[in-house]
Amino acid sequence: MHFHGYLWAGDKAVFDKESIRRPPSPVEPVGSSAPDLVERYRQAVAEWQVTGVPPLETAYWLVKPAKLIRGTWGHPKEAAEWLGERLAEYAPHFALTIGPERIADKVAYAAKTLGWGGDVSLGSYLRRPKFLSLALVTCSPNHAAPEQLCPAGEPASASGADSELSPSSVVCTVRGSC
Repeated sequence: MHFHGYLWAGDKAVFDKESIRRPPSPVEPVGSSAPDLVERYRQAVAEWQVTGVPPLETAYWLVKPAKLIRGTWGHPKEAAEWLGERLAEYAPHFALTIGPERIADKVAYAAKTLGWGGDVSLGSYLRRPKFLSLALVTCSPNHAAPEQLCPAGEPASASGADSELSPSSVVCTVRGSC
């Protein structure tokens, strides 16, 4: 098991466009399908492969192109630390103030969730009209999509996850107070 990180920051109106956040139907329209249905299907196929806009379901990141992966880690703690670094990086731009303690809480939660094989997805409003989406996705296997292969071609046994993480060890690395 390993973990992939994803980041998207952009216009909230784009994020709200559900059609580009949903993967195309696995059933292709047939020749007798209505022209608008065929066109919507073609658009969905084309947009899904190029857009970095977060999918509606976190596990759908694994269906997106590997070029959208911002990092890959073999242990929950490493992935959670990346999340904390991104939150700290964007914190000055958040619409609401977020302090180091709150970031540390989110990092500890992420490490714990990844430790049992779950996914983490966070969204924050930035100054208008921007939105930040961060995701950490468990790969090989993913609980929500166990049949999905790794988009980066990583083997299922990549490094193994440390499920015995202590949340306090993660908090220490974010706060730098240990």
